[in-house]
Amino acid sequence: MKIGEIIPVDREIILNEGKECRKILVKNIGDRPVQVGSHYHFFEVNRCLVFDREKAYGFHLDIPSGTSVRFEPGEEKETTLTAMGGSRRVFGFNDLTCARVSESTKVAALNVARQKGFIK
Repeated sequence: MKIGEIIPVDREIILNEGKECRKILVKNIGDRPVQVGSHYHFFEVNRCLVFDREKAYGFHLDIPSGTSVRFEPGEEKETTLTAMGGSRRVFGFNDLTCARVSESTKVAALNVARQKGFIK
């Protein structure tokens, strides 16, 4: 093997195989585009994106690693999320979560999201 060598496989790679997935409707009510990366805890995305945050707790976008989805102002689209893997610990960049995914931590995160204006 050489540094940087790519060795392709003779089959399709299925992203997030075996993980729970769910679809949610997301609308950007802001005046600027919002871009979300592949591994960002979707529960914590920009407050200008309106959707069922409870359904997004413990989930990220179901897209290839290193890619992102862009939501244009006024745009509404169905988005597929997949469950966080590994130890399922989520650390949010909007400071809504910092815990292992569970029902009790979801309730706490929903309360913080309401207090900070992420849920109206």
